[in-house]
Amino acid sequence: MIIFRPTRHLPKGDREISPVRKKITYVVLSVFSATTMLPRISRGAPFLRRSFATQISQVVKDCSSITPPYAALLQKLDHVRKVLDRPLTLAEKILYSHIIDPEASLSGGGRIRGEAYLQLQPERVAMQDASAQMALLQFMSAGLAQTAVPSSIHCDHLIQAAEGAESDLKRSIVTNQEVFDFLESAARKYGIEFWRPGSGIIHQIVLENYAAPGMLMLGTDSHTPNAGGLGMFAIGVGGADAVDAMTGTPWELKAPNVIGIHLTGKLNGWATTKDLILYLAGKLTVRGGTGSILEYFGTGVEEQSCTGLATIANMGAEVGATTSTFPYSSNMHAYLQATGRSPVAAAADVAAAKGFLSADKGAEYDDVIEINLSELEPTVNGPFTPDLATPISQFGKFVQQQGWKDEFSAALIGSCTNSSYEDMTKVADLARQAKEAGLTTKVPFLCTPGSEQIRATIERDNVTSTLESVGAVVLANACGPCIGQWRRTDKKGKENAILTSFNRNFKSRNDGNSQTMNFLASPTIVTAMAFSGKLSFNPQTDSLNLPSGKPFKFAPPSGQDLPSAGFTQGDRTYYPEPSPKPEPEMEIVIKSDSQRLELLEPFSSHFGPSNSRGLELPSLKVLLRVRGKCTTDHISAAGPWLKYKGHLTNISENLLITAINDEGGEMNVAFDRDNNTTGTIPEIAKQFKAREQPWALIVDDNYGEGSAREHAALQPRFYGCAMILARSFARIHETNLKKQGVLPLWFVDKADYSKIGSGDVLETIGLADAFEGKPNASIKVKVTKLDGVTFEIPTRHTMSVDQLKWLRAGSALNHIRSTKI
Repeated sequence: MIIFRPTRHLPKGDREISPVRKKITYVVLSVFSATTMLPRISRGAPFLRRSFATQISQVVKDCSSITPPYAALLQKLDHVRKVLDRPLTLAEKILYSHIIDPEASLSGGGRIRGEAYLQLQPERVAMQDASAQMALLQFMSAGLAQTAVPSSIHCDHLIQAAEGAESDLKRSIVTNQEVFDFLESAARKYGIEFWRPGSGIIHQIVLENYAAPGMLMLGTDSHTPNAGGLGMFAIGVGGADAVDAMTGTPWELKAPNVIGIHLTGKLNGWATTKDLILYLAGKLTVRGGTGSILEYFGTGVEEQSCTGLATIANMGAEVGATTSTFPYSSNMHAYLQATGRSPVAAAADVAAAKGFLSADKGAEYDDVIEINLSELEPTVNGPFTPDLATPISQFGKFVQQQGWKDEFSAALIGSCTNSSYEDMTKVADLARQAKEAGLTTKVPFLCTPGSEQIRATIERDNVTSTLESVGAVVLANACGPCIGQWRRTDKKGKENAILTSFNRNFKSRNDGNSQTMNFLASPTIVTAMAFSGKLSFNPQTDSLNLPSGKPFKFAPPSGQDLPSAGFTQGDRTYYPEPSPKPEPEMEIVIKSDSQRLELLEPFSSHFGPSNSRGLELPSLKVLLRVRGKCTTDHISAAGPWLKYKGHLTNISENLLITAINDEGGEMNVAFDRDNNTTGTIPEIAKQFKAREQPWALIVDDNYGEGSAREHAALQPRFYGCAMILARSFARIHETNLKKQGVLPLWFVDKADYSKIGSGDVLETIGLADAFEGKPNASIKVKVTKLDGVTFEIPTRHTMSVDQLKWLRAGSALNHIRSTKI
């Protein structure tokens, strides 16, 4: 019997290797030492400025678990073609070839996109450490010995930025040791690959190691679509959806619409792929891609690097898209080779030659957006929403019109959106230019490498030293400030602006200060502006004054998509054992008095002997009507609350604490009309729970946009929420609500939103018909006002047959458990 003694997750030089891992670690280190003795560029060497480098391939990895089963997918696609008998988009080819039974899902002659529910079989699951806790707690309750598909855990969200990489990593590991030990022990028990703290950001690691053209993967993070840069389908989901794949349960998705993005022309000057997606976000808005896949095509796609395409796919989440994808290209092939996946590239070449990895000629899109890359200019988005797009040529005027100070307090580059080798070499080119002119940054300049592989490679190639020489602080290979893990003390409670190359900029997200305005831009624009300190600075046209009095103007930056000397993997002790075998005897320990981890108790069904209304929901009290934008950050804040991601009772204390009550306009205020009291939203929700009063929320448009965090569904359910009535929902959040046994309903008439207030009683009419399978069953809601006046409002629902089973059982997990027994 193996006795589990958790490996301490300490940086190099401080790590203790447990006895059970010594042999594995020794073998890995031996391989590493033999394969990464690559030529080093001397510190004084001039910085390379080639756009596309001839690169050296890594030693080939074992790709057996990451190469899609192309033969089976092509065979399934032939079946799909017979059923549909029409040209297919690339999105349809990838998605429909993963349908378990194409005839059952696609036949019938009706519209597929936007209508049909597909039963799918994903090939892989990836989980970041914050969301993995709840996903694993749910998986554990399923009672299986191992995961049904290859899965991985990535420790990136719990590392807080404060001083710099080494000290931040040490401190965060000590602070989160209990959680990391839990995740590692669960990984070992179930045969899951475990990427240690310091290994990097989940999305960069997936792109470097697991992504493959034509694959279908689920990830417990909204920016999972980043992997679409390799021409695959990577979809962000909640933990319960991940559990579907991990238990071998068919994963259900309503067939998305397909929006074609036709790219022509060529990026030039300062314009980057980040500017493309920032521009597109301004056009589509935060909900313009909801229920859709963004499929890029045209001559403008072929020239983009794989990591550049990943940047575009990453921020597709900001417009609500299910995912984004691109046709297979020579740059994808080159990236696979450079990252040790030549077998995947060879297999993809064959699949592409058979027509699998591109759209059919004549394929039709639900909408087509034309973008000429030659006309694109750098764009700055924000503040407080990622779709407020302003061309940099107009940004200074915009700042002046708003009455903001022409200054910003920090510049931050990196994150999962822009931390590739190409990004880092481009900003280092600007740093080199500035250094030669005798300039240093005017504001704190924080840089986050995306992975240990990127960190080690840019250090070897003098990128890191070049950045540090002009004032940069290099942070740990982790999410850090992008997700609110930033211990910032200099601007608490003060209005200020920051410039970042991140993907999301909601209020309070980065540093916990609601008055920090985060403006999103490309890493090159952020870097250039850091030498000015002014929001109005446009590096395309403006000059900086040197100490000598002479003007200095940046030349457009240049970088390399792939390193000439190949990637170096860095500290291999951060890496997992590939395709580990489950260790069933491994004990997963959760302390009885833990404040970080808590075993889950199954949610009870809303239906049964205690519900006098049968298969209708019980009578529900309205907790509050939420005004305006309500993201998952509003519903379940991150930052300091991340430490409670594995403890549902504790994290529920932050339920909707930054939401605005539409009845009075106050933040985090709710009313208990039964006893005429006022309190915080969590306080009133707990009062309802204590007296076993199920309740409902009334919410505005695009409710639940942003992160994939399922806690935003778990927490209301934990306190007794049974229904949420919205003007509209964000896709991931609506699914998460369904998974946890909360009924999401849409107003047919959005004006009905203002007719319902706190304390009103809501009763469903017609839900029983839906349960009984009556065709075209509709659900109405009867509203009883506080003064006794009653009326009915029409609603619409998106519940499939299987999703109705989840609701009836109390949650999807309850239903899965009942079918596995």
